[in-house]
Amino acid sequence: MAELPKRYDPNSVEPKWYRRWIDNGDFVVNSESSKAPFSIVMPPPNITGVLTLGHVLNNTIQDILCRSARMQDFEVLWLPGTDHAGIGTQTAVEKHLRRTENKTRHDLGREEFLRRVLEWQDKHGGIIIEQLKRLGCSCDWSRQRYTLDEDYARAVQRVFVDLYNKGLIYRGRRMINWDPSAQTALSDEEVVSKPQKGNLYFVRYEIVEEPGRFLEVATTRPETIMADTAMAFHPNDERYVNLLGKHAWRPLAREKIPIVADDAIDPEFGTGVLKVTPAHDALDFEIGQRHNLPIVDVLHADGRINCPAEPELDGLDRFEARKKTAEILQARGALAKAEPYENNIGFSDRSDVPIEPRISEQWFLRYPKTKDALAVVRDHLIRFFPVHWEKVYAQWLENIRDWCISRQVWWGHRIPAWYRKQKSEVRGQESEIYVGVEPPPDPENWVQDPDTLDTWFSSWLWAYQTMDEETRRKFYPTSVLVTAPDIIFFWVARMIIAGLEFKPGKSDRNENNIPFRHVYFTGLIRDKLGRKMSKSLGNSPDPLELIEKYGADGLRFGLMRIAPSGQDIRFDEKQIEEGRNFATKLWNVARLRQMHGPSSAEPKIDNRQLSIYAIEVLSRLNETIDAIDAAYRDYQFNAVAQRLYDFVWSDYCDWFVETAKTEIFSEDEAKKKCTLATMDFVLSATLRLLHPFIPHITEELWFLLGFGKGSIQFAAPPQKIALDDVTDVPGKRELVSAIYQTVQAGRNLRAESKQPSNKKIGFILRTEEKLISGQLPTLTRLLNAEEVRLDRKYQAPAGNPVAVTPLGEIFLAIAAADSARERERLDKEMAKIENELRTAENKLKNKSFVDRAPVAVVDEHRKRLKDLSAQLARLKQAREGLN
Repeated sequence: MAELPKRYDPNSVEPKWYRRWIDNGDFVVNSESSKAPFSIVMPPPNITGVLTLGHVLNNTIQDILCRSARMQDFEVLWLPGTDHAGIGTQTAVEKHLRRTENKTRHDLGREEFLRRVLEWQDKHGGIIIEQLKRLGCSCDWSRQRYTLDEDYARAVQRVFVDLYNKGLIYRGRRMINWDPSAQTALSDEEVVSKPQKGNLYFVRYEIVEEPGRFLEVATTRPETIMADTAMAFHPNDERYVNLLGKHAWRPLAREKIPIVADDAIDPEFGTGVLKVTPAHDALDFEIGQRHNLPIVDVLHADGRINCPAEPELDGLDRFEARKKTAEILQARGALAKAEPYENNIGFSDRSDVPIEPRISEQWFLRYPKTKDALAVVRDHLIRFFPVHWEKVYAQWLENIRDWCISRQVWWGHRIPAWYRKQKSEVRGQESEIYVGVEPPPDPENWVQDPDTLDTWFSSWLWAYQTMDEETRRKFYPTSVLVTAPDIIFFWVARMIIAGLEFKPGKSDRNENNIPFRHVYFTGLIRDKLGRKMSKSLGNSPDPLELIEKYGADGLRFGLMRIAPSGQDIRFDEKQIEEGRNFATKLWNVARLRQMHGPSSAEPKIDNRQLSIYAIEVLSRLNETIDAIDAAYRDYQFNAVAQRLYDFVWSDYCDWFVETAKTEIFSEDEAKKKCTLATMDFVLSATLRLLHPFIPHITEELWFLLGFGKGSIQFAAPPQKIALDDVTDVPGKRELVSAIYQTVQAGRNLRAESKQPSNKKIGFILRTEEKLISGQLPTLTRLLNAEEVRLDRKYQAPAGNPVAVTPLGEIFLAIAAADSARERERLDKEMAKIENELRTAENKLKNKSFVDRAPVAVVDEHRKRLKDLSAQLARLKQAREGLN
C-alpha cells in the first residue's frame, strides 16, 4: 500500500485516473450484457462549442447518474455526441471570412463555402469533447455520434420523405419569423421576447373623402408605413364607424388605402385605429387575408428598406430608417407627437437581433402524435423533475402551431426536394416537386431545393437514431434525459413526438417508444448578483481555469452543492474553493487513518467493543445513506452533496475522528482495533457515496487505502450497518449528543472569555449525570482542557463564566469574569432560550399540529419544551448569583 502524499494535488491525480479508465475500457458498454440497462443520451453540444458552466452542471449531473448506476450493477450506456449547429456554425465561419478575406459565402459559392466550413470544423470542432473528458465524464466515447454522420443524415432524409408522403410536411407561403442577421427563417420557439424602450409615434392619415380630417395612428414602427395597405378599427368603435368604406392617404409612398373594420383591433391601444401592414406583422397579415388586402414588402432580407418611392429611406438599415422616417413625417406635418414607450420585441435566439415577421415560401411540418405526447406525460409514462414543467409542456402542446423547418443556410441537412427545371427555376412558381432520399432518376432535369433543415429537425431523432438496432433493443427507451428547461419545446417535446411517430422501440406500444422515462431540468446559472452569465458582462468564468485552480472534483462538488432542483443557481467562486477544500479535508482524514496502520477492505466491527461515539457515527452514516437514497429518487443532487459534506466534515472529521483518538492512543487493543475498523467502515462507505460526485480523488483514496481490488466505480453502494444487538442505542446516542452540546458550550465560553483555543484551561462540570465520568478523557480532549472536574455541588464565585448544557452547568476554571459582562452574556442567552420556548409552546398550542403530527414528533416537541424550561431555570439561577 503506497503512502498518501502530504498534499493532495488534483492536477496529477485526475488526468492519471481518467487515462486509466479509458485504457481499461471502463466506460465501454456491452449491449449483450445480462445486466439491467441504464442509459442516457448526452444533449449534443455544438461541434465548435467550448465548455461553459452550463455544460459543467448538465454533464456533471449525467455523470453522477451514470456512475451511481454502475455501482448498482446496471449496464450503463452514456452515449455522447455533437450537433452540427447549422446557423451557429455557419455564422461563425461567415464572420471569419468577412474579417480575414472580406468575403461572404456567396462570393465563394456553395461548394467552396461548405469546404471552408469543414476546414473550420476540423480545426475548432471536438474541443468541447476533450474538455468534457477533463471534467471526468464517463461516456462510452467509442459510440460518439454526430448529427452529420452519414447514417444519421440518411435517417433525417428518410424521416422528411416519410412525413411528406403522409401529408404532414408541406410547402407554402406564410408569415414566418425572419432573422435579418443570419438571413433565415426561424421557428416560433427560436424567438425570445425582450422588453425594449423606444417611442410610440402618432401619425396623421388624411381622409381622402373628407380633406382636412385626419385619423391618428399610434405605431412603434413608422419605417413600415410604406407597406400599409389599409386602415382598420373595431366594428363597435363609434368614433370611426362613419368612416367605414372610405379611404385614407398613406403619408409615405403616398397612396390611397381603404378603411376597414375588424374584430381583431384593440380599441384601447393608442387611438383605436391600426395601420394594416400585412407583409410585416402576423396580426396584420391575418387581417389582410380576411379583407383581401394586397401585400407590400418594403424590407430587403438583411433588414434594409426596399422602397424606391421614398429615396431618402431606400437602402437604409431598418433602425436608421425609423429615425429618418420620424424626421420626414415631422417635416411633412404628418407626425402629431412621439412618446417614450416600452414593449416586448421578438429577438432571434440565434443571432440576438430583432426578428422581422415576413411572408415567405417555406417548408412546414404539421406535428403528429400531439395527443399521445400529452398523454404519456400526463399519465407519467414520462416523469418531469421538477414536476411543474409538465404544465408548461402541456400548454405548448395544446396551442401548438405548424413548425417552419426550412432554413436559408448552406451548412446542415439539405432538404431532399427537387424542382423540375423545365417548368421554372423561380422559387414559388414550380408546379412539379420530387421528394425522395435519392435524387430523381433524371437529375439533370431537376434542381435541388437550396435550403437546409432546422437543426432541431435532425436532433429530434437523437434519442434513438444514435443507436444501432442491437443497442436500441437493450437501451431504448433511455432512462433519463438531463437538459435545460429553455429547450423543452425545441427538443424535449419534439423527441417525444418523434419516438411516438416513428416507433423505434420493441413494439408499437407507447411505453416502448417514448425516448426517455425521466426528464430532469437543470436550473440556469447566474452570477451572485442574479445576472445571466455572458461574455459581454465579463461574469462568465472559464471552467478550464477553475479546473486548473481547484481540480475537476472541486468544481463538480462545489457547483452541485449550490444547484437546488428546479431553481436558478447563484454562482460564487468561493463555493468552488469550498469544493476543493472539501477534497483536501477528505484527503487529510484518510492520511490520518493511514498513519495508524493498514486499512481493511472488509473491516470486522465487534459491536460489543463499540464506543458510544462509534455508535453515533455509524448511526449517522445509516441516516445519511437513507437520506441520500431519498434525494436521488427525487433528483435532489444538491441535497445529496450537502448531506455528504455535513457528514464528512462535521459528523466524521470534527467529532468522531477527534473522539476516536482517545481509543487509538489507549492501551486497550480491542477498543483500538474496533475504532480503526469503524474508521475503515465509514471511510469505505463515504468514498463510495462520494464517488459519483468526485470520482478522481475517491478512486485514488480507494486504491491507496486498499479498500478494493478493482475500481471504486464498480464497487457496490454501502449498506447500512445493523446495530440491533447493541444495548440501548437511543440512550447512548442521547448521551453523545449531550456531550457534543456540552463541548460546544464550553468552546463558546472560552471564545467569549477571550481564552485562546490552543491554550489548555480547566473546566468544572456541575452535573447529576452518572455516566459522564467514564467519558472524561474524551471530554477533556474535545475541550482541549487541562482538566475537566466533575463537581455535583460546585458553587461558582460571582461572575464566573457559565453555560447551561444538557449535562448540567459548565464553568471556566479561571478567575471570575467581569460581573457586568457576564450578566450581559447571560441575558442574551436567556433571551434566546425564551424565544425558542415561545416557538415550542405555540407549536403545542396548535390543535391542528397536535392532532395531525405523528405521536413521536409531538412527544419530541414536548421533551424539547421541558429541556428548554430546565435550561432557562438554570440560566436564571446563574444570573441571580451575580446580583
